[in-house]
Amino acid sequence: MIAFPRTALARELVAALQGKALLGDAHNGLFLAAPRRTGKSTFLQGDLRPVLEAAGVVVVYVDLWADARRDPGALIAEAIARALAPQLGLVARTAKKAGLDKVKLGGLEVDTSKIGQVDGMTLTDALRLLHDSAGQPVALIIDEAQHALTSEAGEAAMTALKSARDQLNRPGVVNLMLVMSGSDRDKLMRLVNTAGAPFYGSQVQRMPPLGPDFIAYVAALIEEQRPELKPVDQEALQQAFALFGERPQFFMAALGQVLSPLAGLAGRFEPALLEAAKQQQSQDEAQMASDYLGLKPTEQAVLWRMLEQGVRFRPYDAEALRFYRDKVNHPVSVAQAQRALESLRQRMPALVWKSVRGEYALEDVAMHRWYEALVAEGQWPPHPPQGQLPLEDD
Repeated sequence: MIAFPRTALARELVAALQGKALLGDAHNGLFLAAPRRTGKSTFLQGDLRPVLEAAGVVVVYVDLWADARRDPGALIAEAIARALAPQLGLVARTAKKAGLDKVKLGGLEVDTSKIGQVDGMTLTDALRLLHDSAGQPVALIIDEAQHALTSEAGEAAMTALKSARDQLNRPGVVNLMLVMSGSDRDKLMRLVNTAGAPFYGSQVQRMPPLGPDFIAYVAALIEEQRPELKPVDQEALQQAFALFGERPQFFMAALGQVLSPLAGLAGRFEPALLEAAKQQQSQDEAQMASDYLGLKPTEQAVLWRMLEQGVRFRPYDAEALRFYRDKVNHPVSVAQAQRALESLRQRMPALVWKSVRGEYALEDVAMHRWYEALVAEGQWPPHPPQGQLPLEDD
């Protein structure tokens, strides 16, 4: 996988996080949404983090999907603790040599036996201690931040981070920068869009997708390594990239295959790349259709309602129950709808996401695009292949 630097964008965002931008609210928290596999995490770690560190900022990065079995609140606390360990290592060694179990640092009493842990210390205290011990501003980057809302500890951690921001920052001085990213804008919005949300009032921004500059960069690499292919048709590459859902991993993998000497292509490579992109799109759509058709009728009805309603989805109101009844041709109780939702959550991979407050959303936002395309073509709902019997509810 090639590394495409997006340094200019990273510098703009760092200036905004530092409160140096004329307009904007990034110094109170930067919330970035971008679909999965479109380069969001690569940008955060490969571009934003180095620019922050070059600006003299201590960076703490945590991916809440790195281990789905772990509580997101614990993952956040452990990431901060790991960042604290090297900062406090010298203090701990000096204290132990002096026979001290606890030392005062930054106005806090620190148990030297628990350096690298956050036992008995609030997240606010831990972040203040990290800032004081490093003598530098701190940036906390939380990838897939919406996952924090799936547990009480995760939601509490978000509230604690808002409190830490308010305590550590003051007008003209930003000591704590918060960057929250998410692969689903609607889920990420739940952190900011209600009075009870931890970061109520902040704005979720769409992260700029890789565009013509990325395609030009790839085309230049091809022309450098394969001069006989000059000039590369950048418009065809852009079309293929769009068909791949602007996902660089899939795009570059297909590009490597069509450019391989083992491909045995005669003539230009661009038509083969476009064909590979169309095949990938068809496979993605076929997989979603297969997932839908593999559900029991009540599960299909619930998923259909979610696809149709989006953020307005309410699983148990009178309209929803009427909708389920109309689709399965018999009454559906609240308990049956609950079981259907739980089944959709327990599938591997899961089709439905649930917050700790009982809010539901599609796990993969790409299903919305698939649904809307079929509706526009008059082909919704999908039908099983001829000869395949539909499933029945228990």
